[in-house]
Amino acid sequence: MSQANPKLNWCIARLGSDLNWWVEEISDDIHWDVDGLGIIDPRQIAYIMDLLEPLQEYNLDPQLFENAFFGFAIDKEVKEGFVRLVRTKGSLLEADEPLFALPDVIDEEKGPYADFINHVTRLRVKLLNDLIDFAQNLTIEELEEEIREQQNSDLLEGRATHFFQEITSILEYVPEGYELEGEEDVKTSSEEDAVEEEFSDIDSEEDEKIEEDDTMKWDEEDDEEAAEDEDEDEEETDEESGKEDSR
Repeated sequence: MSQANPKLNWCIARLGSDLNWWVEEISDDIHWDVDGLGIIDPRQIAYIMDLLEPLQEYNLDPQLFENAFFGFAIDKEVKEGFVRLVRTKGSLLEADEPLFALPDVIDEEKGPYADFINHVTRLRVKLLNDLIDFAQNLTIEELEEEIREQQNSDLLEGRATHFFQEITSILEYVPEGYELEGEEDVKTSSEEDAVEEEFSDIDSEEDEKIEEDDTMKWDEEDDEEAAEDEDEDEEETDEESGKEDSR
């Protein structure tokens, strides 16, 4: 995992309307500008790892991935939609707890994150050239140009490109008019798993509510039946009393 100035030991992240996390405040404000600074959340890290798996056949260097990020663990919730994160020196690949990852972009051109991006871009191009029968081999420059155009478009519309979007745009890149068999199924499955995880707690709460409602309904029915039985008993008692009085 990337190492840096010891002043970088905590940050406060907020959940944006785009469902990405963005750094709101950071302990080292000398080397870091929080304007448009994204941070990758644990679920996004897991998703990126899934996308990296096919590149292992092309000599993916996991150490470049480790070096590219500063790991942060959740310290506490500051308020709704804001969490305080603290630096951790553990491995992102072997972490036992969910970690956030802040890309090391202190040197945007030649730093560890830039090395990682260049590495996976080169491997993605190799994979595509192996699996797709292009008239001419795809080049790294062509991939980078398409992604740069998208980032410039986002910038013109006033949107910052989140690091998760930057990484996945490379690892999921397929030239227009082509597709990779099986890759779309894997992507859809991963997205469905994420949605299921996101809403599993809500579903559990709803199930509890439904169960509670049904139980209450049954209780009400039992109460109604008991009340009807009680009314019948009272009627029978009144009838017997009337017979005795007539005698």
